[in-house]
Amino acid sequence: MVSQKVVIKNPTGLHLRAAGRLCKEAMQFKSLITFSHRQSTANAKSVLSVLGAGIKCGDEIVFSCEGEDEEAALEALVAAVENGLGE
Repeated sequence: MVSQKVVIKNPTGLHLRAAGRLCKEAMQFKSLITFSHRQSTANAKSVLSVLGAGIKCGDEIVFSCEGEDEEAALEALVAAVENGLGE
């Protein structure tokens, strides 16, 4: 299992469009991909789970990836968040 912290840069946080892009990126990988924020954990492949986490701009989340392509998954998700998820 690999994990890494990342800060959300989107001005509106992980709203529906950004959450959808995050999930689309995560679904390209076979690994189990989750992220944690404070005491809650969300499934990065579920839009409802991502939206339910209530992530705002400036929040720090920790991605955790576990599986055969965990390294590539972590790298891609961190890059996507750091690039603003297309916004």
